[in-house]
Amino acid sequence: MIERKEINEIAESLALKAIKAAKSRSNELDRFCWMFTHEYCNGVMPVEYDIREVDEDLYLQVLKIAKSKL
Repeated sequence: MIERKEINEIAESLALKAIKAAKSRSNELDRFCWMFTHEYCNGVMPVEYDIREVDEDLYLQVLKIAKSKL
């Protein structure tokens, strides 16, 4: 089982990747957060019409952290 501290570190890392990828396109931050969460959960970046699930709680945490850092 993953500990809460590890989840926070993972979310922080994914949020920083999303911020870097979004650069000046902060209106797309949620998309980048989802993409990197998808990559973490499924091992690959999403492709068009990808229906594989992601951990919604992790995604929301990544998005919250990313928004707080902007």
